Amino acid sequence: MTSNRTKPHEIVERALELSTADGCIVIADEESTANLRWAGNTLTTNGVTRGRTLTVIATVDGREGTASGVVSRAAVTADDLEPLVRAAEAAARDAGPAEDAQPLVTGTPASPDFADAPAETSSSVFADFAPALGEAFARARAGGRELYGFANHELVSTYVGTSTGLRLRHDQPNGTLELNAKSPDRQRSAWAGRGTRDFKDVDPLALDAELAVRLGWAARRHDLPAGRYETLLPPTAVADLLIYQMWSAAARDAVEGRTVFSKPGGGTRLGERLSRLPLTLRSDPNAPGLESAPFVIAHSSGDDASVFDNGLPVPATDWIKDGELARLATTRHTAALTGMPLSPGFGNLVLDGGGEKSLEEMVAGTQRGLLLTCLWYIREVDPATLLLTGLTRDGVYLVEDGEVVGEVNNFRFNESPVDLLSRASEAGRTEKTLPREWSDWFTRAAMPALRIPDFNMSSVSKGV
Repeated sequence: MTSNRTKPHEIVERALELSTADGCIVIADEESTANLRWAGNTLTTNGVTRGRTLTVIATVDGREGTASGVVSRAAVTADDLEPLVRAAEAAARDAGPAEDAQPLVTGTPASPDFADAPAETSSSVFADFAPALGEAFARARAGGRELYGFANHELVSTYVGTSTGLRLRHDQPNGTLELNAKSPDRQRSAWAGRGTRDFKDVDPLALDAELAVRLGWAARRHDLPAGRYETLLPPTAVADLLIYQMWSAAARDAVEGRTVFSKPGGGTRLGERLSRLPLTLRSDPNAPGLESAPFVIAHSSGDDASVFDNGLPVPATDWIKDGELARLATTRHTAALTGMPLSPGFGNLVLDGGGEKSLEEMVAGTQRGLLLTCLWYIREVDPATLLLTGLTRDGVYLVEDGEVVGEVNNFRFNESPVDLLSRASEAGRTEKTLPREWSDWFTRAAMPALRIPDFNMSSVSKGV
């Protein structure tokens, strides 16, 4: 770990001073984490960690174009700084011209807190949560349930400095709670998760009560064959599917005919109606409770990100507007290449469908169908259609005449999220949710439940 006497903004400034490249970008990520873990209604571990990662991006202008070199290292000390800068410069000199080369960003006002110490989390973030969790343990024990899970909170302060004068800083809190309830014989399992910025809006007692109801449903078992079923996808499952859809929404890939957003015969599906519902899929750095970086932070380049765009402002963007495909992700390079508007990547994701019903109210309006808990092990089968496969987990329930009548077996599914949007017949109320499959990479999401008339459960799974 870097000495506490060396402030991150000083590390950035020193690296920029050491650089002899034609251009230089330095990103310092100061991370602190606090966590709790529990099993069988008993807290097992807790801890706090801190660390720093420094990324140096050197650019070298040659006769054939500008090349870039990127080197990232953890636990950088003052003595490591010059070798790190020189390594980035060597990587740039050894590389060919960068296809995504653009002038480094200029003109963005400096963050007023750039020289301030990094924000840090600590075990105090759980001051109210931990006692309530203890109460949940006692209630679960009395009710014959065993609770397993973890709570994790991290705070990352990112400092971005460039040779063109940018001095930007963003503090990103990120918290996740996953709670799993099991019956004593381990034959029944139910899961609930929440994303949070500070654990002040998370109630473990309410989550335990929800899981107790689900374990009660699972006391009655109904085996069903594979097939297409009317299915209620909860917000967590919708988030997992649409995050994958956004990861596949790079403009260049679509123009080159490689994705579900490519139009047969050439071009893209921009302007095409994807859903009969008035669905709007959007990102906004200022979305309440889901705030994310208002400028580009790119540690590497790809079709939907460019190191040359570091510091570029990130605006609110409608990716799907009232059911129509409105934007695909672009960097400055791919925007120029495709002729599309500049649309930097997303730090959060919100789906609005105009619905007001809770998931419980949607269940009450179901004559016969399935209610999912969550999806996992999601993998891509066909990029041309964005066909995904995966498994259901921790409870699939049969709904008849507006009531849950029991648990059914798990399934493997085969579906495309783009296809699901076109077939969705109802959207519920949008609410903050934790995408279970992708929570290690992306947590800031708000989604409604969706009713799918014919969700494809392609085979029966023996998974729990």
